[in-house]
Amino acid sequence: MAIEFIHDSPGITDVPGFRVGATGCDIRNKNGDRLDLALIVADQPCAAAGVFTTNDVKAAPVRYSQTVLLSSQGLVRGVVANSGNANACTSAQGDSDAQKMAELSAKAVGSPRDTFVVCSTGRIGELLPMSKVAAGITVAAARLSNQASEGMRAAEAILTSDTRPKTATARFLWQGKKISVAGFAKGAGMIEPNMATMLAFVATDAVVESAYLKTSLKSAADQSFNCVSVDGDMSTNDTVILLASGVSGVVINESAEASLKKLFQEAVDRVCFALAEKIVGDGEKITKVVAVEVQGARQRADAEKIARAIGNSLLVKSSWFGEDPNWGRLADAAGYARTGLDEAKLDIYYNDVPAVVAGRPLPENKPRWKEIVKARQFTVRLYLHLGDAKFRLLASDLTDGYVNYNKSE
Repeated sequence: MAIEFIHDSPGITDVPGFRVGATGCDIRNKNGDRLDLALIVADQPCAAAGVFTTNDVKAAPVRYSQTVLLSSQGLVRGVVANSGNANACTSAQGDSDAQKMAELSAKAVGSPRDTFVVCSTGRIGELLPMSKVAAGITVAAARLSNQASEGMRAAEAILTSDTRPKTATARFLWQGKKISVAGFAKGAGMIEPNMATMLAFVATDAVVESAYLKTSLKSAADQSFNCVSVDGDMSTNDTVILLASGVSGVVINESAEASLKKLFQEAVDRVCFALAEKIVGDGEKITKVVAVEVQGARQRADAEKIARAIGNSLLVKSSWFGEDPNWGRLADAAGYARTGLDEAKLDIYYNDVPAVVAGRPLPENKPRWKEIVKARQFTVRLYLHLGDAKFRLLASDLTDGYVNYNKSE
């Protein structure tokens, strides 16, 4: 059974059992009409799971959402999310505001308090304009719909420095019933695993308990959101939420048929990977998206260290921006990852063209490397020949545009 995949979709409105609503309430205090608040609401209480930033400094909505998922045993009614203000480093008032957002959202849809996950993204260290947020929640609740147009409005409402919404949908049939998995995300700067200034919301209409959802989400995140890097910075607000409405009636748990579990996981994986790939592709002022593949490591952790060292190296990123196939910088970064690689066994490739084989440079191939790095997307591969473990990271270049954009907010 094949999975139908839609790379650019309306997002969560593709999933039966969910409605969304979005509005602009001028959270940025710029007297504009930009969308900046979204609600995702299940028609009935639904199973939920989340993965969050590992930053020691966690924003108030992250702390609140972690508590809600724990206290509710993973049963919620929905998500409220805002852009323009991170509600991070805002002390006790920030905690109170995050809780108030949840309470207002629950009241607006007739749900008990503490049944909403809260997410925020934007400037750190400023209090939310709660009177505006409260009014926005009321308007967004009144707009709740399963129409594609509202789905796109919700995807736009969570954006900050992004240039475009990020959505994806996967569907498959099981015994004549259609299962949908869809989501939307934001992220462009401060992207470094494990997640950063990145929000993602994914939903399914399968019947899935929260414990199984959590396992599925963690597996998908480890292969997608936790395998990207734009600038090596980690945010205070990273959140990925997976919701299950159960409307399809198809039950997915540990006892389900292996082929059904495999299809479901593949659908979740594909949606998460597509969203993560779009986040890197929309990195602030970037010109390159580079897949860094490390193969033949003794263990996955070693391959990951090397890939991250390369993907986060300012020298490597700068050479990518300059379209310079400087493989020496790749070798240097791989070495300072200090995993015990053997230079005499090291192979380095640009796409399928070798730059180094068994530690020996192949300068005659340089014209081909130079053509490869002119492309917006390409792959660098390192073969260590020390074992069977591997890791793949999506990274970007570092541009003067990025520096100019971020030198002040």
